[in-house]
Amino acid sequence: MNLQKYLAFVKTVEYGSFTKAAEMLNYSQSGVSRMIHDLEREWKVTLLERGKAGVRLTSDGLKLLPYAENVCREYEKLQMQVDELNGLKAGLIRIGTFSSVASQWLPNIIKEFQKDYPNVDYELLLGDYSEIEEWIREGRVDCGFLRLPVHGELETIFLEQDRLLVVLPEGHRLADCEKFPVNALADEPFMLLEKGARAEVSEIFERCSLTPKVHFTTWDDYAIMAMVESGLGISILPELILKRTPYHIVAKELEIPAYRSIGFALKEKKSASLAVKRFMEYLDRRQAGKKQYLPPRDR
Repeated sequence: MNLQKYLAFVKTVEYGSFTKAAEMLNYSQSGVSRMIHDLEREWKVTLLERGKAGVRLTSDGLKLLPYAENVCREYEKLQMQVDELNGLKAGLIRIGTFSSVASQWLPNIIKEFQKDYPNVDYELLLGDYSEIEEWIREGRVDCGFLRLPVHGELETIFLEQDRLLVVLPEGHRLADCEKFPVNALADEPFMLLEKGARAEVSEIFERCSLTPKVHFTTWDDYAIMAMVESGLGISILPELILKRTPYHIVAKELEIPAYRSIGFALKEKKSASLAVKRFMEYLDRRQAGKKQYLPPRDR
């Protein structure tokens, strides 16, 4: 029972609210609040300051948090060893991902993986490349999908090269061109897919010595598509997110083709849980199978 209280404390701090921690731990909000209150009574300290904006660590809570985190990590290691001894019957995989992988790849990946491991659960955390990389390094997620290359500390496998395509509203003057001229990117209002750290679209402009007329910046692919459909400008999006798009837009390859390399990463395979190891091995086999059946000219 004490372990559950420690988990409640750690997750409430991590997510900044009793509600989010309760959702992650499958408890009621009042249950999580009560467990932390029990800890405060047992330890005779106040761990969290409660407010309308959420919760925040007190100075005592800040001192005790690392020890509670360590207890939770050691329990995870114990559980991993039990899983190794008994074979993978259940587990949790916390995955950092971005929207195109979450919507286009993960449903089928998880569906196939569940055929062999039906009792494994998943927690998805959506972010941009730099956030996902940081989450993996900090241990907030077990693994993640991101753009390669990544920080040298992480172990990765390459999954796919994804084309970057220019998206235009239907009826645009260049909608019928065979390939979109690079210089034309700077002629019109541009919708930039970016958040925080510079992403591949800004790198294209830098490489071509162009300055875009950026009118809108977001990390939401679908917001970009809606803006383009409305005739507010043009953009560059990954081909992966453009599959099964509900928007009336046109996608064109650049005259100088551009790509992003998508990979899967984790901090260290040897210390990963059995569920994460099996998931990574499945992705590796899946990628090898795709290569095997590609026609020679596409390899």
